[in-house]
Amino acid sequence: MKGAFQLALAPTASPFERTPEEWSDVLAERGHPRYRGHHVFRWLHGRGIFDPAQFTDVPKSLREELANAGALAPAIEITLAQDATDATRKLLVQFADKRTVETVLIPMPSAASAEEKEDLYAAADPDGEPEPSEAALPFSPLPFTQCISSQVGCAMGCVFCASGIAGLKRHLSAAEIVGQVHLGRAQIAARAGKEGGYPDGSRVRNVVFMGMGEPLANYDAVARSLVLLTHPDGIGLSRRRVTVSTSGLVPEIDRLGTDFGGQVQLAVSLHAVDDDRRSSIMPINKKYPLRELMAALMRYPLAPRRRITIEYTLIKGFNATASDARALAKLLAKIPSKVNLIPMNPVPDNPLEAPSAAEVDAFCAALRDAGVFAFVRRRKGDDIAAACGQLALAGEKRKVRMTLPTLT
Repeated sequence: MKGAFQLALAPTASPFERTPEEWSDVLAERGHPRYRGHHVFRWLHGRGIFDPAQFTDVPKSLREELANAGALAPAIEITLAQDATDATRKLLVQFADKRTVETVLIPMPSAASAEEKEDLYAAADPDGEPEPSEAALPFSPLPFTQCISSQVGCAMGCVFCASGIAGLKRHLSAAEIVGQVHLGRAQIAARAGKEGGYPDGSRVRNVVFMGMGEPLANYDAVARSLVLLTHPDGIGLSRRRVTVSTSGLVPEIDRLGTDFGGQVQLAVSLHAVDDDRRSSIMPINKKYPLRELMAALMRYPLAPRRRITIEYTLIKGFNATASDARALAKLLAKIPSKVNLIPMNPVPDNPLEAPSAAEVDAFCAALRDAGVFAFVRRRKGDDIAAACGQLALAGEKRKVRMTLPTLT
């Protein structure tokens, strides 16, 4: 399994979630050559074709057997698509049980600045190198970052985020997580090469687990989805282009580092520089306080030249002073990191606000003066509530009691 992760995955009953090796095992038990497993996997995950009748390099007998076994892909469909003025596209995705999540496609124009490319949801390639398949093209394909969800709702209760206001409904399966990327690919392919659409070759290049839910609270499904998304016989995403964001589940950070050797990019929602304030906006801090979280980040086995992304939402009157910036720099002194500053995005029924642009710039400058690589996340899709912290369960009522932090 050259180039793919090799780790002990939790068992799966879903055909769509099988790795090529698992497909080979299943088919061998039924009397088929093992190499057919790779053929089936490539059709499903590499080409996004889910009808066995179209598997042209698979014998007719096996195609019929696969068709008779039932659906190979998850029941997942787009019920609403919204386009922002900056070309960000938000998709409301529905599953078989009628539960919904949101996933967002964010384009990165070739004219974007170096900071914007670094900024884009923490998944830009720090080396700035094109994919080999794109290097010889006479035009510039439009690369997309797709922000995907890992749970229906969220149990973390962070007060600045809309995803958890209705609480946690259920985990997503690995099939439902990966299915979002297949839908995103299909959306881009449908518009590529068409007037008013995208250049030929445009595709999902980065995937960030920054949508609805806490990815590491759904670890087994997220781990399997990472294997599927990065397998060279499937979508084949570069490992350095996949980012998992967490609110700070320390045991699972350690597990992610061990299972994937630090090759998956890690982003951590920090948002405050002391335990009292962080606990007031992020209840998870009461279980895993800053000392434990920082120790876990120092243990994370980063690949060479890679850094952990620290996400820091700037809230007016709460965590955005020059002294906060200096304290943040001190907190991160021993951790290879980059700080992604996020001015508070509007959330319905939430009075928390972003500081002024001048205060945001001053905070960023103070970090840089202290030797911290920092940049401000530019809003993407905020006019359709697709920006950071704005993804929410459509039609759900608030069920999580929100206690606002003390503002000064």
